[in-house]
Amino acid sequence: MSATSRRIDPLTREVAELIGTVVARYHEEYEQAAARHALTGAQARLLGLLALEPTPMRRLALALRCEPSNVTGIVDRLEARGLVERRPDPADRRVKIAAATPEGRETAAQLRDALDFAREPLGRLTSTERTLLRDLLRQMLGQQPTPPGE
Repeated sequence: MSATSRRIDPLTREVAELIGTVVARYHEEYEQAAARHALTGAQARLLGLLALEPTPMRRLALALRCEPSNVTGIVDRLEARGLVERRPDPADRRVKIAAATPEGRETAAQLRDALDFAREPLGRLTSTERTLLRDLLRQMLGQQPTPPGE
């Protein structure tokens, strides 16, 4: 395959660059929001995951794409602040589950609410355009489309 045939068409390149810009803005603002709560970005991301559901430590490591020992250190620091607690898994008492405390869930909600970067640009789109964008992103990620009316 020649270098010419492997080139990405200009439209695909532009879309990829725009997605990259959105992701970079998201991470930058997330880091700033985390810092306002005296959290690192990794601590904030882990807390956000745990606010959704209690999760085994090993699964957290997979979700964060890091070593289980790193997750243990992050959970230790969040637990010391009263934002997270460890529990035995009722299905397998050898497995430890991390769960957000009520204060941790509130902090995670405040972090999500602090992410203003998307509100303003997305607010310029109509509801129909936002729905189309969501469905296209889900399609790109191989996820099922949302049923009509949801």
